[in-house]
Amino acid sequence: MLNHIEEQIKALGCTIWELREETTKVWEFYFIRHKLDQNRITEVRTFPVTLYRPLEGDLLGAASGEIAPTDSDSAIQKKLADIYYQASLVNNPAYRLNDKQAAAPALKDVDVAAIAKDFITAMAKVHETETEFVNSYEIFVREITRHYRNSNGVEYTVRYPSSMIEVVVNARNGEHEIELYRMLESGTCDADKLCRDVEKALRYGKDRLVTEPTPALNRSNVLFSTDDALQVYRWYFAFKTNTEAIHCKMSDWKPGKAVAEKMSGDRITLKVVSTLQNSSKDYPIDKEGAEIRDRTLIRDGMVESLWGPRQFSQYLGVEDSANAENFVVEGGARAEAELRKGDYLEVVEFSDFEVDPVGGDIAGEIRLGYLHQNGTVRIVTGGSVSGKMGDVIPTMQFSKETEQYDTFVIPRVTLLKDLKITGIA
Repeated sequence: MLNHIEEQIKALGCTIWELREETTKVWEFYFIRHKLDQNRITEVRTFPVTLYRPLEGDLLGAASGEIAPTDSDSAIQKKLADIYYQASLVNNPAYRLNDKQAAAPALKDVDVAAIAKDFITAMAKVHETETEFVNSYEIFVREITRHYRNSNGVEYTVRYPSSMIEVVVNARNGEHEIELYRMLESGTCDADKLCRDVEKALRYGKDRLVTEPTPALNRSNVLFSTDDALQVYRWYFAFKTNTEAIHCKMSDWKPGKAVAEKMSGDRITLKVVSTLQNSSKDYPIDKEGAEIRDRTLIRDGMVESLWGPRQFSQYLGVEDSANAENFVVEGGARAEAELRKGDYLEVVEFSDFEVDPVGGDIAGEIRLGYLHQNGTVRIVTGGSVSGKMGDVIPTMQFSKETEQYDTFVIPRVTLLKDLKITGIA
Protein backbone atom coordinates (compact mmCIF):
# COMPACT_ATOMS: atom_id res chain seq x y z
CA MET A 1 0.00 0.00 0.00
CA LEU A 2 2.85 2.42 0.83
CA ASN A 3 4.45 1.75 -2.52
CA HIS A 4 1.16 2.28 -4.30
CA ILE A 5 0.53 5.62 -2.54
CA GLU A 6 4.09 6.71 -3.32
CA GLU A 7 3.52 5.95 -7.01
CA GLN A 8 0.34 8.03 -6.97
CA ILE A 9 2.17 10.92 -5.30
CA LYS A 10 4.86 10.91 -7.96
CA ALA A 11 2.20 10.73 -10.69
CA LEU A 12 0.92 14.09 -9.43
CA GLY A 13 4.32 15.64 -10.07
CA CYS A 14 4.95 16.09 -6.34
CA THR A 15 8.67 15.70 -5.56
CA ILE A 16 8.72 16.56 -1.84
CA TRP A 17 6.60 14.40 0.44
CA GLU A 18 6.30 12.41 3.66
CA LEU A 19 4.32 9.21 4.04
CA ARG A 20 3.55 7.06 7.04
CA GLU A 21 1.80 3.79 7.74
CA GLU A 22 0.47 3.66 11.30
CA THR A 23 -1.00 0.48 12.75
CA THR A 24 -2.56 0.53 16.21
CA LYS A 25 -3.67 -2.67 17.94
CA VAL A 26 -5.76 -2.01 21.04
CA TRP A 27 -7.11 -4.18 23.85
CA GLU A 28 -9.82 -2.37 25.82
CA PHE A 29 -11.47 -3.35 29.11
CA TYR A 30 -14.34 -1.62 30.95
CA PHE A 31 -14.89 -2.46 34.61
CA ILE A 32 -17.72 -1.47 36.96
CA ARG A 33 -16.17 -1.71 40.40
CA HIS A 34 -13.99 -4.76 39.68
CA LYS A 35 -16.47 -6.62 37.51
CA LEU A 36 -15.76 -6.73 33.78
CA ASP A 37 -18.60 -5.01 31.93
CA GLN A 38 -17.26 -5.29 28.37
CA ASN A 39 -14.06 -5.62 26.38
CA ARG A 40 -12.96 -5.47 22.78
CA ILE A 41 -9.94 -5.79 20.52
CA THR A 42 -9.41 -3.43 17.59
CA GLU A 43 -6.78 -2.88 14.94
CA VAL A 44 -6.67 0.35 12.95
CA ARG A 45 -4.36 1.11 10.02
CA THR A 46 -4.02 4.56 8.47
CA PHE A 47 -1.71 6.28 5.98
CA PRO A 48 -1.01 9.93 6.90
CA VAL A 49 0.44 11.93 4.00
CA THR A 50 2.09 15.35 3.83
CA LEU A 51 2.72 16.90 0.42
CA TYR A 52 4.95 19.92 -0.17
CA ARG A 53 4.82 22.35 -3.08
CA PRO A 54 7.64 24.76 -3.99
CA LEU A 55 6.25 28.24 -4.68
CA GLU A 56 7.63 31.47 -6.09
CA GLY A 57 9.84 33.59 -3.87
CA ASP A 58 11.61 30.67 -2.18
CA LEU A 59 8.40 29.64 -0.43
CA LEU A 60 7.13 26.15 0.34
CA GLY A 61 3.52 25.10 0.73
CA ALA A 62 2.50 22.08 2.76
CA ALA A 63 -0.75 20.24 3.46
CA SER A 64 -1.63 16.95 5.11
CA GLY A 65 -4.34 14.33 4.84
CA GLU A 66 -4.98 10.66 5.45
CA ILE A 67 -5.49 7.69 3.16
CA ALA A 68 -7.59 4.79 4.40
CA PRO A 69 -6.55 1.21 3.57
CA THR A 70 -9.99 0.66 2.02
CA ASP A 71 -9.76 3.63 -0.36
CA SER A 72 -10.07 2.82 -4.05
CA ASP A 73 -7.52 4.04 -6.60
CA SER A 74 -9.83 6.86 -7.64
CA ALA A 75 -10.38 7.89 -4.00
CA ILE A 76 -6.62 7.91 -3.34
CA GLN A 77 -5.98 10.00 -6.44
CA LYS A 78 -8.69 12.49 -5.48
CA LYS A 79 -7.44 12.82 -1.88
CA LEU A 80 -3.85 13.34 -3.00
CA ALA A 81 -4.88 15.90 -5.63
CA ASP A 82 -6.86 17.81 -2.98
CA ILE A 83 -3.92 17.78 -0.57
CA TYR A 84 -1.52 18.94 -3.28
CA TYR A 85 -3.85 21.78 -4.22
CA GLN A 86 -4.21 22.82 -0.56
CA ALA A 87 -0.40 22.97 -0.35
CA SER A 88 -0.45 25.71 -3.00
CA LEU A 89 -2.47 27.91 -0.63
CA VAL A 90 0.19 27.89 2.10
CA ASN A 91 3.16 30.27 1.94
CA ASN A 92 5.98 29.32 4.31
CA PRO A 93 9.67 30.13 3.95
CA ALA A 94 11.26 27.08 2.36
CA TYR A 95 12.92 24.41 4.46
CA ARG A 96 14.30 20.92 3.83
CA LEU A 97 12.96 17.55 4.94
CA ASN A 98 15.21 15.24 6.90
CA ASP A 99 17.85 13.60 4.72
CA LYS A 100 19.88 11.72 7.34
CA GLN A 101 19.08 8.03 7.60
CA ALA A 102 19.34 6.92 11.22
CA ALA A 103 20.36 3.41 12.18
CA ALA A 104 17.35 1.12 12.10
CA PRO A 105 15.95 0.86 15.64
CA ALA A 106 15.31 -2.60 17.05
CA LEU A 107 11.60 -3.38 16.93
CA LYS A 108 10.18 -3.98 20.39
CA ASP A 109 8.10 -7.02 21.24
CA VAL A 110 4.79 -5.77 22.62
CA ASP A 111 2.53 -8.28 24.39
CA VAL A 112 -0.72 -6.34 24.76
CA ALA A 113 -2.45 -9.26 26.48
CA ALA A 114 0.24 -9.51 29.17
CA ILE A 115 0.26 -5.74 29.73
CA ALA A 116 -3.53 -5.68 30.05
CA LYS A 117 -3.36 -8.54 32.55
CA ASP A 118 -0.82 -6.57 34.61
CA PHE A 119 -3.23 -3.62 34.82
CA ILE A 120 -6.14 -5.81 35.89
CA THR A 121 -4.01 -7.59 38.49
CA ALA A 122 -2.69 -4.29 39.87
CA MET A 123 -6.17 -2.78 40.21
CA ALA A 124 -7.30 -5.82 42.18
CA LYS A 125 -4.58 -5.04 44.75
CA VAL A 126 -5.74 -1.47 45.45
CA HIS A 127 -6.64 -1.13 49.13
CA GLU A 128 -10.28 -0.04 49.48
CA THR A 129 -12.74 0.40 52.33
CA GLU A 130 -16.53 0.52 52.58
CA THR A 131 -16.40 4.32 52.30
CA GLU A 132 -13.46 4.79 49.88
CA PHE A 133 -13.58 2.59 46.81
CA VAL A 134 -13.00 2.29 43.07
CA ASN A 135 -16.19 3.11 41.19
CA SER A 136 -15.05 2.08 37.70
CA TYR A 137 -12.06 1.96 35.43
CA GLU A 138 -11.19 1.56 31.75
CA ILE A 139 -7.96 0.10 30.41
CA PHE A 140 -6.52 0.77 26.95
CA VAL A 141 -3.35 -1.07 25.93
CA ARG A 142 -1.91 -0.30 22.49
CA GLU A 143 0.79 -1.70 20.27
CA ILE A 144 1.72 1.10 17.85
CA THR A 145 3.80 0.46 14.75
CA ARG A 146 4.83 3.44 12.63
CA HIS A 147 6.53 3.07 9.24
CA TYR A 148 7.92 6.33 7.79
CA ARG A 149 9.46 7.31 4.50
CA ASN A 150 10.08 10.58 2.69
CA SER A 151 11.18 11.86 -0.71
CA ASN A 152 14.82 12.05 0.46
CA GLY A 153 14.99 8.29 0.87
CA VAL A 154 14.77 8.27 4.67
CA GLU A 155 12.84 5.24 5.91
CA TYR A 156 12.38 3.54 9.26
CA THR A 157 9.94 1.54 11.39
CA VAL A 158 9.34 1.85 15.13
CA ARG A 159 7.08 -0.15 17.43
CA TYR A 160 6.21 0.69 21.03
CA PRO A 161 3.58 0.09 23.74
CA SER A 162 1.28 2.93 24.80
CA SER A 163 -1.20 2.42 27.64
CA MET A 164 -3.83 4.44 29.43
CA ILE A 165 -6.10 3.76 32.37
CA GLU A 166 -8.99 5.95 33.44
CA VAL A 167 -10.12 5.49 37.04
CA VAL A 168 -13.09 6.93 38.92
CA VAL A 169 -12.97 6.68 42.73
CA ASN A 170 -15.62 7.54 45.31
CA ALA A 171 -15.49 8.52 48.98
CA ARG A 172 -18.53 8.67 51.28
CA ASN A 173 -19.21 10.30 54.60
CA GLY A 174 -22.79 9.97 55.83
CA GLU A 175 -25.02 11.63 53.24
CA HIS A 176 -22.11 13.25 51.38
CA GLU A 177 -20.11 11.68 48.57
CA ILE A 178 -17.21 12.87 46.43
CA GLU A 179 -16.00 11.50 43.11
CA LEU A 180 -12.51 11.93 41.64
CA TYR A 181 -11.25 11.06 38.15
CA ARG A 182 -7.75 10.03 37.13
CA MET A 183 -6.27 9.43 33.67
CA LEU A 184 -2.86 7.79 33.86
CA GLU A 185 -0.70 7.17 30.78
CA SER A 186 2.37 4.99 30.48
CA GLY A 187 4.12 2.52 28.22
CA THR A 188 3.38 -0.67 30.10
CA CYS A 189 1.98 -1.16 33.60
CA ASP A 190 3.99 -0.01 36.61
CA ALA A 191 1.88 -1.87 39.16
CA ASP A 192 3.36 -0.29 42.29
CA LYS A 193 2.98 3.25 40.97
CA LEU A 194 -0.55 2.57 39.76
CA CYS A 195 -1.63 1.32 43.19
CA ARG A 196 0.00 4.31 44.89
CA ASP A 197 -1.69 6.77 42.55
CA VAL A 198 -5.14 5.25 42.95
CA GLU A 199 -4.83 4.92 46.73
CA LYS A 200 -3.67 8.53 46.90
CA ALA A 201 -6.81 9.53 45.01
CA LEU A 202 -8.91 7.57 47.50
CA ARG A 203 -7.24 9.44 50.36
CA TYR A 204 -7.81 12.78 48.68
CA GLY A 205 -11.46 11.90 48.18
CA LYS A 206 -11.80 11.08 51.87
CA ASP A 207 -10.15 14.38 52.85
CA ARG A 208 -12.35 16.37 50.48
CA LEU A 209 -15.29 15.45 52.70
CA VAL A 210 -13.83 17.18 55.78
CA THR A 211 -12.39 20.39 54.35
CA GLU A 212 -12.73 23.89 55.73
CA PRO A 213 -12.58 27.15 53.71
CA THR A 214 -9.12 28.34 52.71
CA PRO A 215 -8.26 31.37 54.86
CA ALA A 216 -7.15 34.68 53.34
CA LEU A 217 -3.41 34.09 53.50
CA ASN A 218 -2.47 36.92 51.16
CA ARG A 219 0.93 35.33 50.41
CA SER A 220 2.25 31.82 50.99
CA ASN A 221 4.82 29.32 49.82
CA VAL A 222 3.03 26.68 47.75
CA LEU A 223 4.22 23.09 47.44
CA PHE A 224 3.30 20.98 44.41
CA SER A 225 3.49 17.21 44.83
CA THR A 226 1.27 15.95 41.98
CA ASP A 227 1.29 16.06 38.20
CA ASP A 228 0.10 19.67 38.34
CA ALA A 229 3.81 20.50 38.55
CA LEU A 230 4.07 19.45 34.90
CA GLN A 231 2.52 22.81 34.08
CA VAL A 232 5.71 24.39 35.41
CA TYR A 233 8.22 22.08 33.74
CA ARG A 234 6.50 21.05 30.48
CA TRP A 235 4.41 24.09 29.65
CA TYR A 236 6.96 26.66 30.73
CA PHE A 237 10.57 25.49 30.75
CA ALA A 238 10.34 22.95 27.91
CA PHE A 239 8.03 25.21 25.91
CA LYS A 240 10.39 28.17 26.21
CA THR A 241 13.24 26.16 24.63
CA ASN A 242 11.10 24.98 21.70
CA THR A 243 12.09 26.34 18.28
CA GLU A 244 8.49 26.85 17.16
CA ALA A 245 7.73 28.94 20.26
CA ILE A 246 10.85 31.02 19.68
CA HIS A 247 10.21 31.54 15.96
CA CYS A 248 6.60 32.55 16.65
CA LYS A 249 7.76 35.12 19.24
CA MET A 250 6.16 33.26 22.15
CA SER A 251 9.59 32.85 23.76
CA ASP A 252 12.74 34.98 23.72
CA TRP A 253 14.97 32.28 25.18
CA LYS A 254 18.16 31.31 23.35
CA PRO A 255 21.41 29.49 24.14
CA GLY A 256 23.49 31.47 26.60
CA LYS A 257 20.46 33.16 28.19
CA ALA A 258 19.70 32.60 31.89
CA VAL A 259 16.15 31.54 32.73
CA ALA A 260 16.15 34.18 35.49
CA GLU A 261 18.45 36.72 37.07
CA LYS A 262 19.85 36.66 40.62
CA MET A 263 18.87 33.06 41.33
CA SER A 264 19.12 32.04 44.98
CA GLY A 265 17.10 28.82 44.79
CA ASP A 266 17.67 25.63 42.81
CA ARG A 267 18.92 26.04 39.25
CA ILE A 268 17.03 23.87 36.81
CA THR A 269 18.67 21.34 34.51
CA LEU A 270 16.33 20.02 31.80
CA LYS A 271 17.25 17.30 29.30
CA VAL A 272 15.78 15.63 26.25
CA VAL A 273 16.34 11.86 26.39
CA SER A 274 16.21 9.54 23.41
CA THR A 275 14.57 6.79 25.43
CA LEU A 276 12.57 6.77 28.66
CA GLN A 277 11.48 3.49 30.17
CA ASN A 278 7.70 3.15 30.49
CA SER A 279 6.93 6.31 28.55
CA SER A 280 3.88 6.04 26.29
CA LYS A 281 5.93 7.69 23.53
CA ASP A 282 9.22 5.86 23.89
CA TYR A 283 10.61 5.93 20.38
CA PRO A 284 14.10 7.03 19.20
CA ILE A 285 13.07 8.66 15.90
CA ASP A 286 10.46 11.42 15.68
CA LYS A 287 7.50 11.56 13.29
CA GLU A 288 9.53 13.65 10.83
CA GLY A 289 12.25 11.03 10.49
CA ALA A 290 14.82 12.77 12.71
CA GLU A 291 16.84 10.81 15.24
CA ILE A 292 16.15 11.96 18.81
CA ARG A 293 19.45 12.46 20.61
CA ASP A 294 20.11 13.03 24.30
CA ARG A 295 20.70 16.74 24.81
CA THR A 296 20.72 19.23 27.66
CA LEU A 297 18.32 22.09 27.02
CA ILE A 298 18.94 23.99 30.25
CA ARG A 299 21.99 23.45 32.45
CA ASP A 300 22.07 24.99 35.93
CA GLY A 301 19.58 27.67 34.93
CA MET A 302 21.27 28.58 31.63
CA VAL A 303 19.77 27.74 28.23
CA GLU A 304 22.19 25.47 26.40
CA SER A 305 20.32 24.13 23.34
CA LEU A 306 16.92 24.01 21.66
CA TRP A 307 14.52 21.35 20.40
CA GLY A 308 11.51 21.29 18.12
CA PRO A 309 10.05 20.46 14.71
CA ARG A 310 12.30 20.53 11.67
CA GLN A 311 10.65 23.50 9.98
CA PHE A 312 11.09 25.96 12.82
CA SER A 313 14.46 24.55 13.87
CA GLN A 314 15.82 25.28 10.39
CA TYR A 315 14.43 28.79 10.49
CA LEU A 316 16.58 29.36 13.59
CA GLY A 317 19.62 27.63 12.12
CA VAL A 318 19.30 24.59 14.41
CA GLU A 319 20.08 21.57 12.24
CA ASP A 320 20.63 18.80 14.78
CA SER A 321 17.18 18.90 16.36
CA ALA A 322 14.15 16.67 16.77
CA ASN A 323 10.55 16.91 17.89
CA ALA A 324 11.24 15.14 21.19
CA GLU A 325 8.70 13.59 23.55
CA ASN A 326 10.68 12.49 26.61
CA PHE A 327 12.27 14.88 29.11
CA VAL A 328 14.08 14.66 32.44
CA VAL A 329 14.46 17.40 35.04
CA GLU A 330 17.29 16.75 37.47
CA GLY A 331 16.58 16.87 41.20
CA GLY A 332 17.47 19.81 43.39
CA ALA A 333 19.79 20.32 46.34
CA ARG A 334 17.41 19.30 49.17
CA ALA A 335 15.48 16.21 50.14
CA GLU A 336 11.70 16.27 50.05
CA ALA A 337 11.54 16.09 53.86
CA GLU A 338 13.57 19.31 54.14
CA LEU A 339 11.31 21.17 51.73
CA ARG A 340 8.32 20.09 53.81
CA LYS A 341 9.54 21.97 56.89
CA GLY A 342 7.99 25.25 57.97
CA ASP A 343 4.76 26.90 56.83
CA TYR A 344 3.36 26.27 53.36
CA LEU A 345 0.22 25.36 51.44
CA GLU A 346 0.34 22.01 49.62
CA VAL A 347 -2.32 21.95 46.91
CA VAL A 348 -3.04 18.45 45.60
CA GLU A 349 -6.32 19.06 43.74
CA PHE A 350 -7.19 22.03 41.53
CA SER A 351 -10.43 22.57 39.67
CA ASP A 352 -8.04 23.97 37.07
CA PHE A 353 -4.36 24.87 37.17
CA GLU A 354 -2.39 26.53 34.40
CA VAL A 355 0.94 28.18 33.76
CA ASP A 356 0.69 30.42 30.72
CA PRO A 357 3.66 29.41 28.55
CA VAL A 358 4.02 32.85 26.98
CA GLY A 359 3.65 35.30 29.85
CA GLY A 360 4.30 32.88 32.71
CA ASP A 361 1.09 33.68 34.62
CA ILE A 362 0.27 31.08 37.29
CA ALA A 363 -3.40 30.50 38.13
CA GLY A 364 -5.38 27.76 39.82
CA GLU A 365 -8.57 27.28 41.85
CA ILE A 366 -8.01 25.24 45.00
CA ARG A 367 -10.12 22.11 45.35
CA LEU A 368 -8.05 20.37 48.04
CA GLY A 369 -5.05 21.61 49.96
CA TYR A 370 -3.14 20.99 53.19
CA LEU A 371 -2.25 24.18 55.02
CA HIS A 372 0.82 23.73 57.22
CA GLN A 373 1.02 26.48 59.85
CA ASN A 374 2.81 26.50 63.20
CA GLY A 375 3.16 22.73 63.30
CA THR A 376 -0.50 22.00 62.50
CA VAL A 377 -2.18 20.86 59.30
CA ARG A 378 -5.61 22.02 58.13
CA ILE A 379 -7.45 20.49 55.19
CA VAL A 380 -8.78 23.35 53.06
CA THR A 381 -10.75 24.04 49.89
CA GLY A 382 -11.71 27.11 47.86
CA GLY A 383 -9.88 30.23 46.86
CA SER A 384 -7.09 30.46 44.34
CA VAL A 385 -3.35 30.51 43.75
CA SER A 386 -1.73 33.06 41.43
CA GLY A 387 1.64 34.51 40.53
CA LYS A 388 4.19 34.81 37.74
CA MET A 389 6.98 32.43 36.79
CA GLY A 390 9.36 35.35 36.31
CA ASP A 391 8.93 36.22 39.99
CA VAL A 392 9.25 32.68 41.43
CA ILE A 393 12.02 31.13 39.30
CA PRO A 394 14.85 32.91 41.21
CA THR A 395 13.78 31.34 44.53
CA MET A 396 12.03 28.11 43.48
CA GLN A 397 13.23 24.90 45.10
CA PHE A 398 12.68 21.27 44.19
CA SER A 399 13.50 17.95 45.75
CA LYS A 400 16.40 15.61 45.12
CA GLU A 401 13.88 12.82 44.65
CA THR A 402 12.17 12.58 41.27
CA GLU A 403 8.92 11.12 39.96
CA GLN A 404 7.95 9.99 36.47
CA TYR A 405 4.70 11.16 34.90
CA ASP A 406 4.58 9.31 31.58
CA THR A 407 6.93 11.24 29.26
CA PHE A 408 8.40 13.51 31.96
CA VAL A 409 10.63 12.89 34.97
CA ILE A 410 10.41 15.82 37.38
CA PRO A 411 11.26 16.51 41.03
CA ARG A 412 8.84 14.80 43.39
CA VAL A 413 7.96 18.10 45.06
CA THR A 414 8.35 21.66 43.83
CA LEU A 415 8.19 24.70 46.12
CA LEU A 416 7.18 28.04 44.62
CA LYS A 417 7.60 30.86 47.10
CA ASP A 418 5.42 33.85 47.93
CA LEU A 419 2.47 33.13 45.67
CA LYS A 420 -0.73 35.09 46.13
CA ILE A 421 -3.50 33.13 47.88
CA THR A 422 -7.06 34.35 47.65
CA GLY A 423 -9.01 32.65 50.40
CA ILE A 424 -12.73 32.41 51.05
CA ALA A 425 -12.63 32.70 54.85
